Amino acid sequence: MFFDAGETLVHPHPSFLELFQSILEREGHPIGLDTLIGGLSAVSDRFAMMAKTGQIWSNSAETSRTFWLGVYADLLERVGVRDTDGLADVLYRAFTDLDNYRLFPDVRPALDRLRSAGLRLGLVSNFEQWLDLLLERLGVTAYFETRVISGAEGIEKPDARIFRLALDRTGMEASESVYVGDNPVFDTQPAEAIGMLGVLLDRRDRYPQHAGIRITTLDELPEAIGLQG
Repeated sequence: MFFDAGETLVHPHPSFLELFQSILEREGHPIGLDTLIGGLSAVSDRFAMMAKTGQIWSNSAETSRTFWLGVYADLLERVGVRDTDGLADVLYRAFTDLDNYRLFPDVRPALDRLRSAGLRLGLVSNFEQWLDLLLERLGVTAYFETRVISGAEGIEKPDARIFRLALDRTGMEASESVYVGDNPVFDTQPAEAIGMLGVLLDRRDRYPQHAGIRITTLDELPEAIGLQG
């Protein structure tokens, strides 16, 4: 069983929007959460554009910084905040600070149960190389015998090659593997396209009409895949 990382296992604390809001307030730009939610499509739009054009954003510190500065600049513009005094840089530093990340509360119990049931666990994530440091900091590295991180491999989801690379490293067939992630386009759809079982983890109820397996917490995962006991 393979997992995505961001918004599946780990998250900015207390959340992306709340951390973003607190930084803006600290920098003299108080913005309501509803306003920020209205501009949040800037993030998904940037990811979609990179995937559509085949550009890799996570494979070096320079490309990652350029990508995220663009994301933050777009989001600031959409919520009516001028990017003055290096505000996008302030945001970038905050969102690359390991201290600003946590595991979701359901992660460790779910991983323990799955591992106790004899499942082999792995990770496939669009993330910078520092994800390994974050997993170590959070104390979950040992759960994952295989970790395929786009920043280290130079391949990003939804490219099928990153899923096949993970399968090759474990010696598993797609038909006997599960992939759990929070985004249909980047996670479940490409995994299912090569024969894996996709499980959408929809923590924020964004995809209620999802046609495949959909859960809202990892507590539901064992039953969703037919794990007994």
